[in-house]
Amino acid sequence: RTCEGRNIRYRTCSNVDCPPEAGDFRAQQCSAHNDVKYQGQFYEWLPVSNDPDNPCSLKCQARGAALIVELAPKVLDGTRCYTESLDMCISGFCQVVGCDRQLGSAVKEDNCGVCNGDGSTCRLVRGQYKSQLSANKLDDTVVTIPYGSRQVRLVLKGPDHLYLEIKTLQGVKSENSLSSTGSFLVDNSSIDFQKFPDKEILRISGPLTADFTIKIHYAGAADSSVQFIFYQPIIHRWRETDFFPCSASCGGGYQLTSAECFDLRSNRVVADQYCHYYPENIKPKPKLQECNLDPCPASDGYKQIMPYDLYHPLPRWESTPWTACSSSCGGGIQSRSISCVEEDIQGHISPVEEWKCMYTLKMPVVQPCNIFDCPKWLAQEWSPCTVTCGQGLRYRVVLCIDHRGMHTGGCSPKTKPHIKEECLVPIPCYKPKEKLPVEAKLPWYKQAQELEEGAVVSEEPS
Repeated sequence: RTCEGRNIRYRTCSNVDCPPEAGDFRAQQCSAHNDVKYQGQFYEWLPVSNDPDNPCSLKCQARGAALIVELAPKVLDGTRCYTESLDMCISGFCQVVGCDRQLGSAVKEDNCGVCNGDGSTCRLVRGQYKSQLSANKLDDTVVTIPYGSRQVRLVLKGPDHLYLEIKTLQGVKSENSLSSTGSFLVDNSSIDFQKFPDKEILRISGPLTADFTIKIHYAGAADSSVQFIFYQPIIHRWRETDFFPCSASCGGGYQLTSAECFDLRSNRVVADQYCHYYPENIKPKPKLQECNLDPCPASDGYKQIMPYDLYHPLPRWESTPWTACSSSCGGGIQSRSISCVEEDIQGHISPVEEWKCMYTLKMPVVQPCNIFDCPKWLAQEWSPCTVTCGQGLRYRVVLCIDHRGMHTGGCSPKTKPHIKEECLVPIPCYKPKEKLPVEAKLPWYKQAQELEEGAVVSEEPS
């Protein structure tokens, strides 16, 4: 009589999900009264769940009748207090159960549905859709919400109507017109839909058991808008591999792990680019460990294991020299080959498998080169006309200039501007006009000759 506290201690057990065919525990307790007469009559009893006043009493409703009866003051221990919660009834009282299925635990699921998670396995997707009416279009896609998404909420404002297209992982397609307010199951996903004169609200707690495409059916001349928000699972995640085989069979070697991109939906490894798509995904760094440290038999039963950087250098990337640039100017590329090599005690270098070098960043195999502008022709001012009356010639100097503004070679002869052209002085000559243009006299003629000879120009201006 002098002891304080409870004389019974409880803990949870059988903390695994029941198979789908097991049925509801509260429903089983109601149906146990089917073969007992109530007020002289047999009834088929169905459970009444989520009673806010007394969630741990066994209230049941007669099928096809408005009759609701408390058939027992307490449900059996372990019955859920509410359908959407893990809290359970013990001795007639509702007790808190965390997502880890432990009594009294305050641990909750994160937005991604992971117990005590940090929200890193999914991403929040939110957006807005505005309808754009066109004469030949009756409907349009608002958003596709992938398998496994949670906490879906859509609000449509306007005269149009929402409807669903569902595609299961097995490729089975179906539609739901969402014609009336209510809660219903679509491909095992519970959907809550509310229809108002000027808006529609769709909620799905999830996780979705199929890909849901939300569509809009045009019903009026006015535009509609849809706001949506949901948590989408990151279905491609990095997964660390086991350690690769040891680099040596005895005497001390090393082994590495790597990371592979894993598709949670298909349970198979996919290309790394799928994991790079999600910025939340951070590729785990390879781990390195020593292995097969037992001495080799040939070394008199003993071989000292030294640190790798002193005794056995780690494999490293080795590169060939860069190839010549593919273009002398204007941007080209040059390449080289990279290989993973290992150096033994004597300093001999030999190629090994690439995974052995994965602990360090691989060097680039391609790089841009000669990204400066190509040389261009620069034409100087035209000379005065070689005659003082009538038709003559005029000349100009044309230089090849590089990206630094220096006189250079390398310009294309095909694009070189012409260095002489005919000119006409609008003063009449007092002698009969010659049929051909007057050819330049010295010094112009001499300079023109020198420029057209195409001699090799030195680096310095001259």
